[in-house]
Amino acid sequence: MDSKKKYLKWYNKVGYGSGDVGGNVVYAFLAFFSMIYLTDTLGLNPGIIGTLILVAKIFDGISDIIFGSLIDKTDTKMGKARPWMFWGYFGCAATLIACFAIPMEIGDTAMYAWFFIAYVLLNSVFFTANNIAFSTLTALITKNAEERVQMGSIRFIFAFGTSLLIQVATVGLVQSFGNDAAAWRNVAIIYALFGLAVNTISVFSVRELPASVLYERGEESAEDEEATIAEDKHSLVESLKLLVRNRYYLLILAVFLLGQIFTAMLGTGIYYMTYVLGDANQFSIFAWAINIPLIAGLMATPFVVKWTNGMFQVNLWGYVLTFAARGMVIVAALMGNIQLMLVFSAVASLGMAPLQGTLNALIAEASEYTYLTTKKRIDGMMFSATSLGVKIGGGGGVALSGWLLAASGYVGGAPEQSESALNMLNFMYLWMPAIVALVITVLLLFLRVEQANDKLRREMVMATEAS
Repeated sequence: MDSKKKYLKWYNKVGYGSGDVGGNVVYAFLAFFSMIYLTDTLGLNPGIIGTLILVAKIFDGISDIIFGSLIDKTDTKMGKARPWMFWGYFGCAATLIACFAIPMEIGDTAMYAWFFIAYVLLNSVFFTANNIAFSTLTALITKNAEERVQMGSIRFIFAFGTSLLIQVATVGLVQSFGNDAAAWRNVAIIYALFGLAVNTISVFSVRELPASVLYERGEESAEDEEATIAEDKHSLVESLKLLVRNRYYLLILAVFLLGQIFTAMLGTGIYYMTYVLGDANQFSIFAWAINIPLIAGLMATPFVVKWTNGMFQVNLWGYVLTFAARGMVIVAALMGNIQLMLVFSAVASLGMAPLQGTLNALIAEASEYTYLTTKKRIDGMMFSATSLGVKIGGGGGVALSGWLLAASGYVGGAPEQSESALNMLNFMYLWMPAIVALVITVLLLFLRVEQANDKLRREMVMATEAS
């Protein structure tokens, strides 16, 4: 593999990265605001909502693997992944609106059913197709490791920029539209149309490499090459076996899942600011403190990775910083010092940036590890780690939030909450992110996929020279 050849122009990288605007319109809006919409506007029980979301994740887990396999088998003029990314988002837009357009007059049971059906369709079908395809493009439009890191950083700059926009704008928009159920529906329509427009631009800003370039089988004839590519279209069971044999895939999946739980816990900040700090508008201020350092760190990540000659060290030490800073957020909260909470929240986010910017490149490396050890490509299945981690982690985090709120005696829309509910909000927003950051740090100690691939390539060169 020619890992030094350049495949992309700057506008291809920016165009690709903008695709995460669409994904995070869906993800951020659901992660940060679906629960408070359902509990405080519709009056639904957070524990029941959490249970419905957990059940929905069963469908999500199945659909991630299915769509990853379908992408691997797709062969169209648009390529393997781009058709799924393009058409999938039309369904995303419609079902996102449906999640925030639940009629209150139909009764509680029907409202739960409406939300469950819309949520399952959004996450298990349309978002899965779009998000796995988008992530898979990292391996399909370039074979250059440096370009993959750049794409990952640009992608997550758009991701966290969009997340910041959603977090900062939503409360004010809902209030301006009347702060009722119709207001939430109107905001959802605006976000869905915005995401659809940017997703379309992203799809048509890149092209996938031809299969002959992706496989690059050396001196094989065209006929032999086509036969080899055809043989690499594995069954679902075969692809699953290849996945679970790749320990780096499993590590990345765990990191993805925990990272989304981390974000979901920060999403409970809307409750923390409303009932602990007494001002819902503080949520926007903390959103600035969390997201701006992330975006700045993502801009610097390609240069830092190049300087350190790899992703391992910068990711590991970044999360050491994140864990330490989240611990200091707890200390600042106990002191009642909001300014210090903001400062250490910002430092923690800066430490998270390298891993966020290199996750796609790490998955591409994990996919390359499968190819180097088995001579089989399962890029679509491998990139299901992205969607699977986002949905199970993010949805599981929201579900956990609902259960914890219900267990604490939280009452949606009440002017004041009980002491047990306030204690739970402190635990969820302050302690949980620090605990998750520690676990991710430990996992990163073992995520040495670059080194493993380099060793395999050296062994292949030595074997070739010996023969």
